[in-house]
Amino acid sequence: MSMGKVDIDKPKYDQSTYWGRCKHFFLLTNPANLLTSSSQLDEAKDTVEKYRSGKLRSNQSIDEVWKSKYLYDSAFHPETGEKQFLLGRMSAQMPMNTLLTAGMLIFYQSTKSVVFWQWLNQTFNATVNYTNRSGKTPISKPELLTSYTLATSGALGTALGLNHLVKSMNPLIGRLVPLVAVAAANCINIPCMRRRELRDGVSLLDDQNHEVGVSKKAAAQGISNVVVSRISMAIPGMTLTPLLIEYLEKSGFLKRYPHLTGPIQILSCAFILLFSTPMGCAFFQQISPIKVDKLEPEVKESIKRAHPGMDTVYFNKGL
Repeated sequence: MSMGKVDIDKPKYDQSTYWGRCKHFFLLTNPANLLTSSSQLDEAKDTVEKYRSGKLRSNQSIDEVWKSKYLYDSAFHPETGEKQFLLGRMSAQMPMNTLLTAGMLIFYQSTKSVVFWQWLNQTFNATVNYTNRSGKTPISKPELLTSYTLATSGALGTALGLNHLVKSMNPLIGRLVPLVAVAAANCINIPCMRRRELRDGVSLLDDQNHEVGVSKKAAAQGISNVVVSRISMAIPGMTLTPLLIEYLEKSGFLKRYPHLTGPIQILSCAFILLFSTPMGCAFFQQISPIKVDKLEPEVKESIKRAHPGMDTVYFNKGL
């Protein structure tokens, strides 16, 4: 394919449709991106920057540019431009959540195991939430520690409390406790890790990517959307896998081959997360629109005064 004038700062696929967003996030969350070396990522960044400035060599195709752009987006923060910590990247979601989800589902009965796996899960979630926060303002160490402590405590309290309540119920109910704990923790972890956005607001952009204001309401909308997406990523693996194990136990298969219980749960989680991760991310647009009339009164007035015809602005909701 020959080189053409393409705006690579917008996703390759139409973000106004769910399927377009799915295709975008399948590329962005591809776990194979983790295998890319630091030098390859720097090369991808160089390609993107040269394309933007019109200095790219003439024999490089637009397909190669798009490949570099998605590698770049998978490893560099969209606003700060910083190379992200490996385990905080969205491409680490599938392999890391496979390990964590399987661990929580397999070892859900022992108190010590519940504490360990919920702690490990929230440590990973805190890393992801910090790495993929919206905005350029860093989170202070006290804020980071407070957020992490609140989220971990919420997850542990939920998991241990529910485990105690469901001891006499159907075993399947007990297997679903980790999902409830994860959902509760996400409702705490993400707002806590990104509370500076709620306090200070996030940047609002026009359709030319120029900043036109800052809004706390946009921050709240973005964080709410991320909470929904994260929970939706977890639901398929943490419900379908327990149902599969319950079926295999009742059919007698796992009684004959008990050593396969762990591997089956790991493989089930891996397969489901490969699809649920990008499909969950795709529920909402990364660069989300918000009507000017829905912003805080002072922000709305400021934008309408400076840009009379503007009715919609955009913000990075984070991941």
